[in-house]
Amino acid sequence: MFKKWMGAALAVAGLALAGAAAAQAAEPVRIGFSIAQTGLFAAAAPSQLNAYELWKEQVNAAGGLDVGGTKRPIEFVMYDDQSNPDQTVRIYEKLITEDKVDLLLAPWGTPMHFAIAGVLEKYQFPVVGNSAASVQLRDLKPGNIWFPTSAIPDRMAEELAKMLTANGAKTAAVITNQLPFSLEIKQFLIPALDKAGIKVAVNDEYPPDVKDMTALLGKVKAANPDAVLALSYPNDSILYMNQAKEVGIKAPFQFVLVGPTIDFFGKMFGKDLDGIVTIGHWTPAKAAWPKAKPFFDAYVAKFNANPDYLDSALAYMSCEILQQAVATAGLDKAKIREAISTMTFDTINGPVKFEGVQNVTTPTSFLQFQDGKAQLVWPPEAATAPYKPRG
Repeated sequence: MFKKWMGAALAVAGLALAGAAAAQAAEPVRIGFSIAQTGLFAAAAPSQLNAYELWKEQVNAAGGLDVGGTKRPIEFVMYDDQSNPDQTVRIYEKLITEDKVDLLLAPWGTPMHFAIAGVLEKYQFPVVGNSAASVQLRDLKPGNIWFPTSAIPDRMAEELAKMLTANGAKTAAVITNQLPFSLEIKQFLIPALDKAGIKVAVNDEYPPDVKDMTALLGKVKAANPDAVLALSYPNDSILYMNQAKEVGIKAPFQFVLVGPTIDFFGKMFGKDLDGIVTIGHWTPAKAAWPKAKPFFDAYVAKFNANPDYLDSALAYMSCEILQQAVATAGLDKAKIREAISTMTFDTINGPVKFEGVQNVTTPTSFLQFQDGKAQLVWPPEAATAPYKPRG
């Protein structure tokens, strides 16, 4: 009996070892993407890359990516796109045709998503976008890119006008970075403000590489608006924060588009960030999203920094969506495309479902910094704290 028991135990152990060896020997799933390691967007991109790296580490620690029922380790193929859309196009062509990656993740920013849309259509290669949104791309109805964010420019403009009206704003100054995302928001925001009866006292644009905003902000101060809406990117968001303080802008409602939710921003400005409103629809504090707090804790533990409530959350969500699609569809591009287009996905930001390129389940929301923390303040039914006027 003892010999039979030992024989059975050894057989089971042998099967376990063989399974482990098979898992270790499984061919990696190669996932390609570009990232802005240098250039204009380099300051913002790490929050996206960190989320990618955390996801890869977690999936591999759990045995690998479920590819239609078989787990395989993830391997990244990554290049620096230098914050250059033309370089991004070349990289994604190379990833598809030369590196022959199995899957793709998105680059950072709307300009880069615009750049690769044609490549994805040419090769029928699906990508879940993240740090981007575009009405123009939505209206073109591409079949191979999706936006998990609810910060679509036309929806954002409408909700921002509603929020300003609800908080008694009568006048506004709009200053706009000449990049696609901010320009699209402005295209819808000015009519939305006009419809809401909010007078636009200043409506000026500036180049992406702006170095000095004092003259523009002097004009804003002279107009003395109830709200200043800076449709800015991280570098000029920093410039706005510094020079608005120097100039003495005291508007009770101040909106800064992209940048405030990045960890270094809070460390740079401290209490000066309190009262600033920005885009964002995720928070770890939402009890209805059980995966949100574990993501936050894991990110902090790995990087000793808070995740960006916008781009880190969106990057991780895009990975979750791809992971769930691949579990169902395997690596067949047509089946992945069908899965992303039809499934409802369980993410750190709650359920996500797409109609065309657009996430139609997550409400368009805004965050405000209060006592050093980003709180959801709009819409009221989704808020984790009420809005407070700045100053």
